[in-house]
Order: sequence, then structure tokens, then C-alpha cells
Amino acid sequence: MDKNVKKIIDEAMNRRLLEAAEIKTLLALPANSEESFYARFAALQINQAVMDGKAEIHGQVGVNSGPCGRNCSFCSFAAANRLFKEQRVEATEEIIEKCVRLQAEGANAIYLMATATLNFPEFLDISSQVKKSLDPETVLVANIDDFGYPEAVALKEVGFSGVYHAVRLGEGHTTRIPLQKRLDTIAAAHKADLKVGTCLEPVGPEHSLDELVEKIIITREIHPAFSGAMRRTPISDTALSSWGKVSEARMAHIVAVVRLATGYEVAGNCTHEPNTLGVTASANLLWAEVGSNPRDTVIDTESGRGFDMARCRNILCEADIELLKGPSQMFAKP
Repeated sequence: MDKNVKKIIDEAMNRRLLEAAEIKTLLALPANSEESFYARFAALQINQAVMDGKAEIHGQVGVNSGPCGRNCSFCSFAAANRLFKEQRVEATEEIIEKCVRLQAEGANAIYLMATATLNFPEFLDISSQVKKSLDPETVLVANIDDFGYPEAVALKEVGFSGVYHAVRLGEGHTTRIPLQKRLDTIAAAHKADLKVGTCLEPVGPEHSLDELVEKIIITREIHPAFSGAMRRTPISDTALSSWGKVSEARMAHIVAVVRLATGYEVAGNCTHEPNTLGVTASANLLWAEVGSNPRDTVIDTESGRGFDMARCRNILCEADIELLKGPSQMFAKP
């Protein structure tokens, strides 16, 4: 084993915050190398310390679909991708039914996901009705468009514990959203006492090590409830589809490096879409998905790419990782 690489990994295990050059050194390792497997082992030790080795499954409900003017090239809802022709908002009763079902199946948190086309007051109204239908202790998380401090306060008041928000790879280039706007939204969420989940996403084969490092450090500096890594799912006949996708083995390595880089102060380390290799490399957060899905081309992802709670549970079982029972610890931690 390379002595310098082992030293970097050991120091991460010993709670030293890794520098950018060290993160890049780890990312450059071949996915199936001895050093990579040692990185995965070390990342699992951090999971053991911060979450007692347990994992969580969060359930996400997509509440609307249709062409979105933000035109994130990797998203099936991008107007430029011409996959969804009409705007559609799911009936509130159906949204509530899906949320209650995910709660009953043991999801540790429930996310409501909406595209930028759904106006904020309508999202708040739906969210308020959902919150009233769930157990009081159920953790509710918003995955929505950028917003300011007044909107963050409104989310908190309606009952959200946190938000999912990320500075994506290619932000401002493969999306029409300035990077600073994403950071401003995250700052607004924190100011309103909303916890923020984030990750390195959506990883594609074309992304340089330097950009991966840059975005990993951004996720660390957010002081999130969770970080982690998600690969891009290619959507046929769109601008980015010719690049293909990163292998699960490579993503497992990246997930481990993100854990080593974010250290002991970040409870969660996600991978998406759910897979066993990622969990054995320290991913302790998976998502079950229903309703709309920005990586899918059908209206309800339950009939497409979406994993249900049972499939996510099975992945954890195959990796010999225990599922946390009860509300999310990631969003409960100070």
C-alpha cells in the first residue's frame, strides 16, 4: 500500500480535516485498488462512530412534474429536454397517502420534492396538509427551488425540519442557476434554523478531480445533516447522455472519499441511486422514491426507476448494515 495514501487515510480516521490536495490524491486512486478498499474501511469506522454503524432510509414524494425553465441539463424536467409536455400537480390526497405509507413502512424522514414551476404558496399549502397527516415526530424535509429568508421561515413554521439543497457539479453551466444563488439559499435555510442535507451531485465521467474536490469542500463547509455522492443517470437523447455514467465501483470509492473528507461532524453520507457497493463503502443514507423523479421519464417513478422501502431495506440487509428505527438522527443532531 502507498505509504502517503495510508497516512492521509489514517489521519482522516484520527479526526484531522483533509486538505484539498489530499482529497484529490484519494479521488485519483483506482476504484479497485488496495488503497481504495482501505479508504472504504476507514470510512465505515467513521460511520460507526457518528451513527453507531446504523443507516437511514428517507422517503421522497415528488409532488409535481412538467417542463421546468431552470433547464438543468441532467434533469428529465428540463424544458430543453422535451420529455414532459404538460404541467401536473398530484392531488393532495394522493400525496398524503404516499407520505403516510412511507411513514408506516419505516422511512426515517419524508421529503416533499417540487420543481421550480410549482409556486411557493401552493407548496406550503400542500406541505401543511401533509404535516397534519403525519405523526408529530416524523421528520419532514423540503427539496425545492431556491428561496430567501422569508420563505425559509415559512418552511420552518409549517413544520419542516430541514431542506435538501446542493451546489451541483457544473452549476451555472449545465444549469441556469448561479452558484452563489445556491449558497444564498443554504444560508437562508440555516438562518431560519433549518438543517441542510446536501451531496456531491450529479457525478458524471467528464467531471475533473479538481471540480469534485471543489464541490466536496463546499458540502463540508455547509456543515450539513448529511453529505455523500450521487451519480448522474443518463437520460437518452439529451445533451449529457453521450457521456454515459460512472460505474458503481467508482461511485463507491467517491462515497468513501467524501466521508473521509467530511469527517466526524457530518452524521450522514448518502449514495443514490441505492446500491449495495455504496453502502459497503460507507453510505448510510438511501432514498425510496414515489411520485415524480428528475431521473425518470414516467410520471410516477414507482413504475420506473424509483426504489421502494423494501428494496432499500434489502440493500442494507445485503450489506450487513442495520436500519435505524424511528425519526432521523441526521436531522436531529445539533
